[in-house]
Amino acid sequence: MSGFFITLEGGEGAGKSTALGTIGEWFRAKGQDFVLTREPGGTPPAERIRELLLDPATGDLAPMTELLLMFAARNENLEQVIRPALAAGRTVVSDRFTDASMAYQGAGRGLGREPVEDLARLVHGDLQPDLTLLLDVPVDIGLERIRSRSEGPDRFEQTRPGFLERVRQGYLEQARRDPGRFAVIDATADLEHVGEEIRAVLEERLP
Repeated sequence: MSGFFITLEGGEGAGKSTALGTIGEWFRAKGQDFVLTREPGGTPPAERIRELLLDPATGDLAPMTELLLMFAARNENLEQVIRPALAAGRTVVSDRFTDASMAYQGAGRGLGREPVEDLARLVHGDLQPDLTLLLDVPVDIGLERIRSRSEGPDRFEQTRPGFLERVRQGYLEQARRDPGRFAVIDATADLEHVGEEIRAVLEERLP
């Protein structure tokens, strides 16, 4: 028996934390079991890698180093959380997955698709999300939201708008390549409207 794999993607300031809350509420209202995880992270070793990657004190990393660290954390999450849950027939909801590497390191850092695809084949083979919710927001709006937060920006949020625009376009290109898996949600709308759109997609797409 195989479960259902949902991923949530989006650039900085897209509102993923709020969207995750909406998804969780929808499953609980349905009385459905689900596993929530995040990337990088999800297991103690992967969370250590997350701290390194997001800490502004880490400074610049070579793009390939950043990509390899992302996939190291992803492999741990897959082995310890995602694969066992799916094998048990459970629904898994992951805050980011390989699409994020394609957008951030492939497009944003300029590595291109090939190294990301090579590592994806090595780490998770033919395992792909069944549904990917992409929260799309223009870079200027996302940055404005980040500035309004009480906590300071993380290492990725500190990067220049040009990088974040490449990330956004990288995400949109993936959605164009795989429209059957992606559902693109306008994250510039108010929270109520975004929540309604997320719930509508879940009602339509989940078995």
